[in-house]
Amino acid sequence: MRPAPGTGRRSRPKKGEAPLAREALGYSRGGFSTKVHLAFEGRGRPLSIHLTAGQRHESPQLGTVLDGIRVPRPRGRPRQRPADLALDRGYSYPSCRRLLRRRKLRHVIPERKDQRRARQAKGYRGGRPPRYDRGAYRLRSWAERGVNRLKQWRAVATRYDKRGANYLATVQFAAIMIWLQP
Repeated sequence: MRPAPGTGRRSRPKKGEAPLAREALGYSRGGFSTKVHLAFEGRGRPLSIHLTAGQRHESPQLGTVLDGIRVPRPRGRPRQRPADLALDRGYSYPSCRRLLRRRKLRHVIPERKDQRRARQAKGYRGGRPPRYDRGAYRLRSWAERGVNRLKQWRAVATRYDKRGANYLATVQFAAIMIWLQP
């Protein structure tokens, strides 16, 4: 291990964490990549940004992304709880639904076909289907538009940065520029 720049000491990875994971780099189906986990407000502007290695799934990162939301108010503490959440099928796991219920957040997540079949196979013991409002779910298109706006920045779409902190700063800069656009 090389010494950390300017410290003269060796930097050690966190317990159980690979050096590449610290830099938000990992192997997925497409090769070497990084995943950007985002939360958007109602008009496609980013509220929270979190980076992980490419092979990581979205659902375990839900709590971290929700913790990163901070909306300033004219007076008092910043707002941290969204009024409603519209999430895609990647978050339809029971653990995600439990997390959202524990935080008392209203959410719309479509049920996956395999989960629907498993619930219906149990009969009346399978319980009722989760709440799904098609009109509220349509608002999720603003999040997709927000991702497309971020990917217009070439440095965000391709990740030229070697360090994870530098890439996060690039994504945050692009997010600030999106907030400043009329």
